[in-house]
Amino acid sequence: MIDHARDLASVQDATERLLTAAAKLDNASVTEPSRLPGWTRGHVLAHLARNADALVNVLEGRPMYVSGEAREADIERDAPRPLEAQLADVRESAARFQAVGAVPADWSRTVELRNGVTDSAARVPFRRWAEVELHHVDLGIGYELEDLPEEFTEREIDFLAARFSGHPDVPPTRVTDGTRAWSTGREAAGPEVTVSGAPADLLGWLAGRRDGGALRVDGGALPALPPL
Repeated sequence: MIDHARDLASVQDATERLLTAAAKLDNASVTEPSRLPGWTRGHVLAHLARNADALVNVLEGRPMYVSGEAREADIERDAPRPLEAQLADVRESAARFQAVGAVPADWSRTVELRNGVTDSAARVPFRRWAEVELHHVDLGIGYELEDLPEEFTEREIDFLAARFSGHPDVPPTRVTDGTRAWSTGREAAGPEVTVSGAPADLLGWLAGRRDGGALRVDGGALPALPPL
């Protein structure tokens, strides 16, 4: 059972961690490259703010974005802003998301995200939590995958393994940290590939943040994963 209220509290905690860390930057460092190809830190912060507003749209029954082009244009427009404006926008958009999350609603209802993807409303706070945590890492300011809350790492591995489950381009794969295990990829027609390693390395590979070089692979080559 998804506890959306608990996830909303986790989003708030993660947002405060990010804002506290980002406040140590300056205007020049906001324009420097992030860990995401082609994006500065300003792009990452702008995306976080616009994503919060997009998820407000989702919870209120509107399209997440007007269009893919509009989404990209908004990020490009906001990326060059000075640090103070970036932080204020992230903080204020996060507050709008929390306010909508506090409104009594049917959290079992189905909502639509981008590209026709649907999910339960109750999972939207976790999706936002993932945005905040992973993009905090993407800023490249000292917050690493190993620093993520253990609960988040386990749930995000579970979420991503489910996302690739049944994907025709991903071979049958067993993912394990030595204690827990997940199955992903297309249905097994033969022996599975087993990918094992530390939780942070598994998450990094599944989320496209690491190349999987630190992982152990048995039964075949490390599967190439489609972009998220």
